[in-house]
Amino acid sequence: MRRTNPGRGATEAGLRRIAVDRATPPGLGGMLRRHLPEGTVYFNIGQTNFTDRVIGAAQSARLRIVPYLHDTIPLDLPETQTPKSRRKFENLLDRADKNADLVLCNSQATKRSLLRHTGLAPSRIEVLLPGLPDMTIGTAPGGPWSDRPYFVTIGTIEPRKNIGFLLDLWRDFDGTDAPQLLICGKRGWLSEEVFARLDSAANVHELPSLPDPQLWALLEQANGLLFPSRAEGFGYPAIEAAHLNVPLICNPLPAFEEVLGQYPIYAAESDSYAWRNKIEQLAQARRGQSGEQNEKRRFRAPEWQAHFNRLFTLL
Repeated sequence: MRRTNPGRGATEAGLRRIAVDRATPPGLGGMLRRHLPEGTVYFNIGQTNFTDRVIGAAQSARLRIVPYLHDTIPLDLPETQTPKSRRKFENLLDRADKNADLVLCNSQATKRSLLRHTGLAPSRIEVLLPGLPDMTIGTAPGGPWSDRPYFVTIGTIEPRKNIGFLLDLWRDFDGTDAPQLLICGKRGWLSEEVFARLDSAANVHELPSLPDPQLWALLEQANGLLFPSRAEGFGYPAIEAAHLNVPLICNPLPAFEEVLGQYPIYAAESDSYAWRNKIEQLAQARRGQSGEQNEKRRFRAPEWQAHFNRLFTLL
């Protein structure tokens, strides 16, 4: 406990006070058998702790095993992942393939990928779209972008998010009237060249740790969200932008086409001219005007209530 941060320590202490039972890892199966009726669902939603020990304990208690898988990106784009993360995901997918009674996933695009990478029968996979959280808009942080057109990109800076592509585009945007690029995400992995470019890029700003209300305020006031990601299972930032009626430029990924339909401006990564042209058009528009133009394709975000209604039906 002394090595634990105070917030986590207080939470764990509170859980111990109200826990029905607890056990060391080898005793997990016995604890589950003592307290849970046969047919109880072990629902793993975060792709963590889905280990042989946990699965074996759940099976010994005759629980139904239902993992929720978010994407197959480590297999689809292995060059964007570390060897450790690839091995970890391969093991997780193998356990799901061999042990899951039902696999839930966040889009039809993810389901197609699961069918491609596993021996799962289509009847063992169901699509369950996530819901959009309540978006409480805070106060946008100020900076050099405050009185100028600016665009936002959201996500950890790692190869899949394709931030280097945006930096290539931004080399053409210079001068006092140039649009600003705000990168809202922490520095991640396998991107040392991009990090070096960020340290000297003009009209580009990193905002790595914004609270959600500030981030959403910044997004709401932006000239657009730029999302050149090479792969997504669902793509929350794009959904949030569409919900706020913010213009969105993104790669034509299957998950986006499925969930967002005709809302985005689709432009392939290979067509940098189209990206630059659309960014220039949105930068010239008075903020708010571009949103008004999107009214004809107003987006209806998936809701958590629908998510849980379908979840309980499936289980």
